[in-house]
Amino acid sequence: MGSNKICMKALKHYRTCNLCEAMCGLEITHENGEILSIKGDKNDPLSEGHICPKALALKDVYEDSNRLKKPVIRKGDRWEEISWKKAIDTVTSRIAEVQKSYGQSSVGIYNGNPVVHNSGTILSAPSFFRELRTKNRYSATSVDQLPHQYMAYLMFGHQLMLPIPDIDSTEYVIIMGANPLVSNGSLLSAPNMKKRLQKIQERDGKVVNIDPRFTETSAKCDHHIFIRPGTDVFLLLAFVHVLFDEGLVKLGRLADHVTGLKELEELTIDYSPQQVANITGIEAQIVTTLVREFCQKDRAVLYGRMGVCTQEFGGLSMWLVNVVNILTGNFDEPGGAMFTTPAIDVKPFATKGHINKWSSRVRKLPEFANELPVASLAEDILQEGDGQIKGMIINSGNPVLSTPNGAQLREAFKSLDFMVSIDIYINETSSLANIILPPATGLEVDHYDIVFHSLAIRNTTKYSEALYKPANGMKYDWQIFKALKWSYLKKAGRYGLKKMLSSLIDPFVTPKRLIAAGLKRGPYKHLNMNRLKKEPHGIDLGELKSQLPNGLYTSNKKINLLPSEIKNDLGRAREKFKNYLPKPGSFMLIGRRQLRTCNSWLHNSNRMLKNNECTLYIHPKNADEIGLNETGMASVKSRVGCVTLPFERTSEIMEGTVSIPHGWGHFGDIKMDVATTNPGISINELTDDQFIDQLTGNAALNGIQVEVAPVLEG
Repeated sequence: MGSNKICMKALKHYRTCNLCEAMCGLEITHENGEILSIKGDKNDPLSEGHICPKALALKDVYEDSNRLKKPVIRKGDRWEEISWKKAIDTVTSRIAEVQKSYGQSSVGIYNGNPVVHNSGTILSAPSFFRELRTKNRYSATSVDQLPHQYMAYLMFGHQLMLPIPDIDSTEYVIIMGANPLVSNGSLLSAPNMKKRLQKIQERDGKVVNIDPRFTETSAKCDHHIFIRPGTDVFLLLAFVHVLFDEGLVKLGRLADHVTGLKELEELTIDYSPQQVANITGIEAQIVTTLVREFCQKDRAVLYGRMGVCTQEFGGLSMWLVNVVNILTGNFDEPGGAMFTTPAIDVKPFATKGHINKWSSRVRKLPEFANELPVASLAEDILQEGDGQIKGMIINSGNPVLSTPNGAQLREAFKSLDFMVSIDIYINETSSLANIILPPATGLEVDHYDIVFHSLAIRNTTKYSEALYKPANGMKYDWQIFKALKWSYLKKAGRYGLKKMLSSLIDPFVTPKRLIAAGLKRGPYKHLNMNRLKKEPHGIDLGELKSQLPNGLYTSNKKINLLPSEIKNDLGRAREKFKNYLPKPGSFMLIGRRQLRTCNSWLHNSNRMLKNNECTLYIHPKNADEIGLNETGMASVKSRVGCVTLPFERTSEIMEGTVSIPHGWGHFGDIKMDVATTNPGISINELTDDQFIDQLTGNAALNGIQVEVAPVLEG
């Protein structure tokens, strides 16, 4: 963005970018309501001036003529603006009516990914949702990081005890199923990963990437290893096998604080590198060398992410990632996998976790920490009978594009008695709603990263005040949820004296006040809201520190190396291992992330859509075998759907594997003028709602078996 308009009147605004997990600091120059430039804030202690292209989209979203600013209600095939009073009254009346007719859990809730990027929503939405008393709650968690949280609960006693790779201190890092140069880190808030990985190499360290695709991150690593999609669990079992077989296990100071070590050794005997080579596609010597190199370094860490989580053995794989770091003495130690000390620690206020207190209606999939797997949502709407979901609340999400078997979910949403979306766009999901409630967003709201300060590679804290006030008639997200809560309680007949008194106080319980209270209760007694306001670049609170065993939430203050749930699920992996036989002529489908998009968002920005394409990656050898020449279209077919899209022949994808980027497929009655100029196709027209990680319920979005063929002209 040019700066030739900048003059003496221009002002600078500092804030955190809330578009991904990296928490990059921004310097926004503006004048008379116009943004003149967005640059990286060099004084931000975490990002040090780094930003990615997405930061510029904050201006685009703010100025987008398609962005909703007032509630709209569906009238046939068109949308009409209505007042907030009428919108809130209509929504809560319809929700109460559905529950009265079909039962308390006949209304479902889906929370999308943007929820965790917004402190107003995090601090206000749960209070409303609790009042609904429904068991049908879903979120983006079960198409993302659920295995991380599941294992944290089983092994460390709390679902939010999430270990973070200490990238800035390590000497050796293995990155599995992650592309942090594009994601800017995931469950790892680490701006400028390119520079951070380079620094590892400069201090004579090594970076290894294991992925079915040679990614942007692979290009900056010392070594890349192709792995067959969905087989990470067998590679990791072989890793542990070598540790025991060669006497490389060193628990260090945690030796007296683990349980299950001996039995773990016995369970990995049959998974030598030689035995797993056929299924993983990785030669045995490569695995053995990798393990030895990893153990030779004093500071090493194994990091596994989306590609490891979103597969049929995501839970077992994430368990083994933790196990490797623990067995090699790299857990809760500098340069290994560590825990943060955030200024606001949410663990004491959050559910530690529980499993299978109830289950989904059709497939009986277990809940985890009050949520059901979203892969079960469509069938629990479509199958008639007692307990059927008849109404939905979609909060800041686009599950039609971002969850498996999107076509089925689209039809399910169409069949509902009532649906409301809290969203700023009429997109592929909200276009199916009866009412859309748009909150103020982005540059219009104060911001504090409650979640991602807990996942950062360095302890920092920062409060960003809004750059602009919302236009007249707009509401903040927390105002919307408070209004919904009190209106609903009245409609549901639960607005007694106690609730009435609470409603009088509630408007004064703002997110800012709650954040101030959180700081006061936090571990840094010198911090308060006034201090944060005086430090717009943020405050560095120091490097990550060792916290175990006292920091464990387990009752015996020990790490559970081998939970019973894991022992039970290993039998499922063993069956696949024994019976593995690739299907001739089929391919394994994986997703891929693109730097200029936020999942299914940001395609309505011209500058973000530019140079982004929705294409199929296929290896040239495979392309030749099935007749995909230099140009043309390919059809990709799975059990649940078939799509047609352009293809690219590239040796950067493993043979037998194909890849489609996530977040495309902009069709239907949406109101997104830019996105519809280059709609692409949704990979979730191919992903299968029946193909999940049976242990955790997480969707298996990678390793889908598909058939690929050329599309003949004419």
